[in-house]
Amino acid sequence: MAGLLFRRVRRLLDDAMYLYLIDRTEQQLAKLLGVVLVVVMVAATIQLISQVIVALLVPGTPWLGDKLNKVLGDLLNLLIALEVLQNITSYLRRHVVQIELVLLTAMTAVARKVIVLPAGAESKPQLLAGLGIAVLALAAAFWLVRSLTMQKPPARTGPAIRIQGPDRSPRPDDAGQG
Repeated sequence: MAGLLFRRVRRLLDDAMYLYLIDRTEQQLAKLLGVVLVVVMVAATIQLISQVIVALLVPGTPWLGDKLNKVLGDLLNLLIALEVLQNITSYLRRHVVQIELVLLTAMTAVARKVIVLPAGAESKPQLLAGLGIAVLALAAAFWLVRSLTMQKPPARTGPAIRIQGPDRSPRPDDAGQG
């Protein structure tokens, strides 16, 4: 009995089986995160639409200023969520994290922050400088990654597999040579 248990545990710890279990777990977690994100996005979209409809039905709703900033901020949050969902589905399709897409999502998030800055933010030069530096750093990182990926293909394009030793079996075209 102990020998059977030992063999099963040893088989689970075998490199190929271990990599298979890790890959399957990653895929299932990515799918779960995708489903959770879709549920949150649907709820947020319904909430945003209902807020806009209520604001339209109330006469005299001021659309300029804080109301517009809130609607734009919520819309941009939904766009950021869509980009995160694209990151997840891209991972499931190609089995790689696309750093370009992650950087674009981060740039969108910083741009959202700049767009919805509240009135009086001009009096906070450190905040504006910090956001500017963040945009420049993300843009530089995106440019660097983009230029590197144009030169060579990604290193990992599929699920992890165990590398086998070289195939030493004779090939048909080698039969007549000697």
